[in-house]
Amino acid sequence: MATERYHRGVVYLLVVLLALPVLGTLIYSLSERWDATVLPHGLTLHWYTTLWLDDRFLMAFWHSLVVCLGTLLLSTILIVPAVFAIHYYFPRLDRWMNILILLPFAVPPVVSSVGLLSLYADGPISLVGTPWILLGCYFTIALPFMYRMLSDSLRVINVRELVDAAHLLGASTPRAFWAVILPGLRKGLLASLFISFSFLFGEFVFANMLVGTRYETLQVYLYNMRNASGHFTSALVMSYFIFTFALTWMAMRISRQERT
Repeated sequence: MATERYHRGVVYLLVVLLALPVLGTLIYSLSERWDATVLPHGLTLHWYTTLWLDDRFLMAFWHSLVVCLGTLLLSTILIVPAVFAIHYYFPRLDRWMNILILLPFAVPPVVSSVGLLSLYADGPISLVGTPWILLGCYFTIALPFMYRMLSDSLRVINVRELVDAAHLLGASTPRAFWAVILPGLRKGLLASLFISFSFLFGEFVFANMLVGTRYETLQVYLYNMRNASGHFTSALVMSYFIFTFALTWMAMRISRQERT
């Protein structure tokens, strides 16, 4: 019993330590002025209204949404059929795929960005400064999360037996995939999309080095506004934190429902 209370106390202490910076940022974003006193002077929503009425912020937010959602759409179209084909036709390739999908993380984003700049800055395919180059970079970020979660989901539902049963009932393989396998992947796919989106929405290195202000995303906007009022940047950080937290919570909720 004493050991349980000790472990619970350690967990509560860790939660408090993690929550204090967030709480401090929230209070600072809601304060009119907070400089030489322990408590802030007055509370206001001025910084949030200023932020959400800023056309540049709204455009950066929209750019991030477009790139992230476009990447997830591309990833869904390419990864879902590929995972199914590997598990049904080439199951031995699964262990090699688990290694290959991690290779992009072996190269630091700064190094990858320099190589991409030299390849796509000039020439017949000039992608630097456009959102198209971010789609390719973000795809490599989303690939490990989506492949791993979809692979685990297919392993749970036993894809081979389901497809073989559908064949016995007269369905073709594409029909079996669409009518039998895809509904079983729904929750795993949604969870992987939410988790991938939370990572992509916070990506900075690729966006800053390959696109910058020519297609300003939310993280690049936050970097460019670092010299603005601390209250304003705190409101920006809290807006981003709440949005990402909501997405992560939804992903965890869906993952928990899938396991049960």
